[in-house]
Amino acid sequence: MNILFFLKPKGECVYVYDEDSLRQVLDVMEAHRFASIPMISKSTGAYKGTITEGDLLWYIKNQHNLNLHSAKDIRIKDIKRHRDNQPVSVGAKMEDLFSKAVQQNFVPVIDGQKCFIGIITRKNIIEYLCEKTEKK
Repeated sequence: MNILFFLKPKGECVYVYDEDSLRQVLDVMEAHRFASIPMISKSTGAYKGTITEGDLLWYIKNQHNLNLHSAKDIRIKDIKRHRDNQPVSVGAKMEDLFSKAVQQNFVPVIDGQKCFIGIITRKNIIEYLCEKTEKK
């Protein structure tokens, strides 16, 4: 089986650009109710990492005099991230995908140029495995 069977394409994903502001990212996360989302390069489309609520909270905690107005001047790429979700390439083996999905809620998928092409969620993998088990 090919990992692309599980792929949620970029056009259907929620993500932010590395040039987006802290305020923009907070708005996106609030609107979609996600605790973490992929961050990609606005200029190249490359996967740059994962931004989490925790990363944002720690950044905000350590800033003095930060308000929502000034949050629009802070680029998300300048915020230190605790840990990025590790991506897989389009040609990755299922074992590689599964080992990453055990550790992260979603696995970013990149092409040969490291461009973000979508995600595979742990939920989709588990649903597939449950369906397969039920059929047996």
